[in-house]
Amino acid sequence: MQRLKQRLSRTKDSKTSSKKPKDGSSSSTTSTSSGSPAGTPDKRNSGDSGRDSASDKTKSKDSVSSTTSNASGSPASSLTNLHQQINNAAPPAGARMIAPSVVISPSNPPHVPPPGAAETMPGDLVPPKAGAKTFDRLQTAPKADQIPEGLKTPKRQHSSRFDISEKRDLEKLPGFHEVPPQRREDLFLQKLEQCNVIFDFNDASADMKPKEIKRLALHELLDYVANNRSVITDRMYPKVVDMFSKNLFRPIPPPVNPVGDAFDPEEDEPVLEVAWPHIQTVYEFFLRFIESQDFNTNIAKQHIDHQFVLQLLELFDSEDPRERDFLKTTLHRIYGKFLNLRSYIRRSINNVFFQFIYETERFNGIAELLEILGSIINGFALPLKEEHKLFLTRVLIPLHKVKSLSMYHPQLAYCIVQFLEKDAALTEEVVLGLLRYWPKTNSTKEVMFLNEVEDIFEVMDPAEFAKVQEPLFHQLGKSVASPHFQVAERALYFWNNEYFCNLVSDNVEVILPIMFAPLFENSKGHWNRTINQMVYSAMKLFMEINPSLFDECTSDYAALQESLPQRQADRENVWKALEEKAQRKRKLLESSGVQRGNSVRTGSPMQISDDGASDSQKKMDALHIQDSEQGGPNKGVGYA
Repeated sequence: MQRLKQRLSRTKDSKTSSKKPKDGSSSSTTSTSSGSPAGTPDKRNSGDSGRDSASDKTKSKDSVSSTTSNASGSPASSLTNLHQQINNAAPPAGARMIAPSVVISPSNPPHVPPPGAAETMPGDLVPPKAGAKTFDRLQTAPKADQIPEGLKTPKRQHSSRFDISEKRDLEKLPGFHEVPPQRREDLFLQKLEQCNVIFDFNDASADMKPKEIKRLALHELLDYVANNRSVITDRMYPKVVDMFSKNLFRPIPPPVNPVGDAFDPEEDEPVLEVAWPHIQTVYEFFLRFIESQDFNTNIAKQHIDHQFVLQLLELFDSEDPRERDFLKTTLHRIYGKFLNLRSYIRRSINNVFFQFIYETERFNGIAELLEILGSIINGFALPLKEEHKLFLTRVLIPLHKVKSLSMYHPQLAYCIVQFLEKDAALTEEVVLGLLRYWPKTNSTKEVMFLNEVEDIFEVMDPAEFAKVQEPLFHQLGKSVASPHFQVAERALYFWNNEYFCNLVSDNVEVILPIMFAPLFENSKGHWNRTINQMVYSAMKLFMEINPSLFDECTSDYAALQESLPQRQADRENVWKALEEKAQRKRKLLESSGVQRGNSVRTGSPMQISDDGASDSQKKMDALHIQDSEQGGPNKGVGYA
């Protein structure tokens, strides 16, 4: 569990240190990030990790050739050689190998400044030069007549579209220190009114002076609330919520690229908000407002209601990771302050997940919502309510089947482990659910599943382990035997976990018969030399735990291999007998059809025989129903 938390925090530190914020924004960044309930995503994926070098591939040919020569003899001789190799095998290099880390994509990560950084992207807010073209991303887009007809979709917006105010001329108001205390409340409300004016940031050269006045007013409001006590009055609550709504609640642009392909969060760079200098300060001010000691929840709940929560959740689909980070902190503060909204917030988040899993499979804020839920789950009271257990089985476990799992898997695994720490009895349901959604051909997802299983092992109770050991080790055996070296390597790294080895040793009578065949077959012919060494180490561990059982499994496997040709012949005979039986039955049906002759009718099932037709006609005549060909003047079916 501690290792999972370190993994999340390590990823967040690496993202935060990737770009230093400008002067003047570090304090706001610290205040916002410190309130975050959990870390940011840690992307893990397969790909070329650099561990398998060209020299290793060259060496692996020698190991394959040697194991092939061992396999050419009888099964008994190959097992004897395996005993000698296990006893003489050198341990892997190093006292303890580190679990393999995988890379999401070989491309460089996009430039994402931390929350609180002053600029959006380098050069985004610089006024364009005379004659310079904007929207550089669209310059390479093909012409309309070059795009196939099936790909002509609406072009992707550069940023969100706000409802621009008609009157945008602002005059700078005096500072709070320039007016007497009795006038500061009115000045506060006047500055809030100025902040309700919305500007068009797509045109960087328009309204530059009013934009600066609004930015200064937002910073003055932020400082006034953060540095003074007993300054929040009842008149401020509706004005503050209204200002927050006008500046932030807007429709999110559709996830469509200029050429019509849907936005891929793993490959495409996110579209950052050009209005971020104002949006960031609005978030910071609102957070300071609700975190203030003078904040009165009873008054605020009249304005922060269900509709407010729904609009806040819609903003989580923003592509800008800086905004999602502020939204995460804001929603978490609202959840902590407003007890009357907690159940509704959980249900609304569930609805977002349901739509994501079963309908769209596209939502940018899944990782952030899972971070909030990880903090919420940590505070659940025991025993767990049925509502929370249903959330685990109906929401968290099905989230594993979405193809974009890598975007939020660390946060999802953290939530799963939190549930198992709360209630160990849920282990069987969680493990069987993971096995139900276990990927068949996607090695990237399989590595992620193996990472999560190891995290689950660290909090698994021995009694619960005994319930899931058979299906779990059947799947681990398939992963160990995988030809993909990263999948096999990740599965074999389980044997470096001390607690895992203790669980295996306590249940070796059940586990060794399941794992012996995959381990032995991998030791004979896997192409990767590192896998061969790890397999020998695992089998040596089994031999040391229970030598007599290991010898018994060895003899059983040898007998199974010797009887393999006979079992294959028996299998072929069974299929041949089934084919002969099917042919005899087919001939019998054909001969019986010829003998019956005209008695067998091959026409439509609705066709009526002559005898049946006469009986039906008598009944129709009795009911005075006549045919159109025999009928009266109306030439139709009706009563006589």
